[in-house]
Amino acid sequence: MKLRVSAVQYKLQTITSFEQFAAQVEHYIKTAEEFDAEFILFPEFMTTQLMSIGDKDGNALGIEDLPNFTEAYEALFTKLAKQYSVHIIAGTHVIKKDDKLLNTAHLFYPDGRIGRQPKLHITPTEVKEWNMGAGEGLTVFETDKGTIAVLTCYDIEFPEIVRMAKAKGADVIFCPSCTDDRHGFYRVRYTSHARAVENQVYVVLTGTVGSLPTVDFMRANYGQAAIITPNDIPFPPRGIMAEGEINDDMIVTADLDLDLLYEVRERGAVTTWRDRRVDLYPDW
Repeated sequence: MKLRVSAVQYKLQTITSFEQFAAQVEHYIKTAEEFDAEFILFPEFMTTQLMSIGDKDGNALGIEDLPNFTEAYEALFTKLAKQYSVHIIAGTHVIKKDDKLLNTAHLFYPDGRIGRQPKLHITPTEVKEWNMGAGEGLTVFETDKGTIAVLTCYDIEFPEIVRMAKAKGADVIFCPSCTDDRHGFYRVRYTSHARAVENQVYVVLTGTVGSLPTVDFMRANYGQAAIITPNDIPFPPRGIMAEGEINDDMIVTADLDLDLLYEVRERGAVTTWRDRRVDLYPDW
């Protein structure tokens, strides 16, 4: 079983309408379609771009205004997933649930279904500046190309949640991210490699690039897409199948061979998933 994935280094830039956002999104999807991608990953907080539209007085919208775009966001990506017959992990969008703001990843299926995974681990800045709440549980998603999970940015830095996703059957972890400097970027990047080695899974990672000069906490972005593998003989030695150019507006594409994962789990140079010492430490 193989699946072709594209990861978008989404360029944040000031816009004046939802239609501009939709046109930019479709540009990337059309580009991925030219490479026959079956899954397309957008980054975390991509819809903060909508905050730059501003209000009637020309002031940027606040994070609390983003849920007002949820219906239009879901309609757009549902239409595009159907139109292009592709699975779209449409980054994250802030929704409101029970008076709580949730930074929520959305998976749009080609048949119109929508899967949702709120971010489970919330950074101090998200709590302090945006009053963001945490999701309550992990969902893995069944697709016609296998089982996947979507863990957002800070989530990938916690080995327990990725181990849980693997135990629930996920072979591919999609990680939409948004980091504003090199320190944050490398925290997410290095731990993505660790999770791929520990659990013998693929990690598909991407982040925002560009800037939103009028939107607080989105003025700086440092991003790069990468398609990350375990470090074993069938895979590239550095565990990188493909990666973009840092901070460029682009996409990267690669094929993920699930059979290679199953092979290294059984007969690899190391078998980290099978060799867990659950007699010494708790399992997921």
